[in-house]
Amino acid sequence: MRPVLFSFLGLDVQSCGVSKALVAVPAGWLLIRAFRRHGLKEDDALALVMWATIWGFAGAKIYFLLEHTDEFSPHHLGGAGFTWYGGLIGGITAFLVIIRRRHLPATFVIDAAAIPLTLAYGVGRIGCWLSGDGTYGKPTSLPWGEAFPNEVVPTDVRVHPTPLYEFFAALVIAALLWALQRRTRPPLEILGAYLILSGLSRFLVEFLRINTPALFGLTQP
Repeated sequence: MRPVLFSFLGLDVQSCGVSKALVAVPAGWLLIRAFRRHGLKEDDALALVMWATIWGFAGAKIYFLLEHTDEFSPHHLGGAGFTWYGGLIGGITAFLVIIRRRHLPATFVIDAAAIPLTLAYGVGRIGCWLSGDGTYGKPTSLPWGEAFPNEVVPTDVRVHPTPLYEFFAALVIAALLWALQRRTRPPLEILGAYLILSGLSRFLVEFLRINTPALFGLTQP
């Protein structure tokens, strides 16, 4: 595993942050293809991805800092330390603003974003796995269990590599959504399928993760 890819001018470039920046590549390519098929401008697709990425990063970092105000350090301002919910809030807000400003067909654009968003989430989880940022799971004796002795949140115990589970789940969900969209569907049905499948995936993986229970024995996610 490589939590730090390389150092530049004394700053560590972390795999977690790089992977989250790279999610814009497959997301942008897929959204552009969808826009082309419906005669919409490629520039609008790029604007959606760019601003959703920027504000997604900002939202994820702000949410993380608010969650960790009692243990804040300058290290938290770097490439590690993001909370997905904040990224979702920031990204969705930017997405809706661009849709409104550019007068785009909202239901089509939102449905078209479901597959790119799914794959982007999966790519982001690869960064979590490379950095060993604590999003791994509980101890396991399964042959694919991994230890993360030198990562951001180290452990010498073999644990469930839950970021990889989520990555493969994202691939399956994207394939199912792709199959659904090949036929004409009612508006926002693809979004609904995305929410159900992604929500189910995260709900199930939480039984293997090490997050602290928050309510009725369930974790916050």
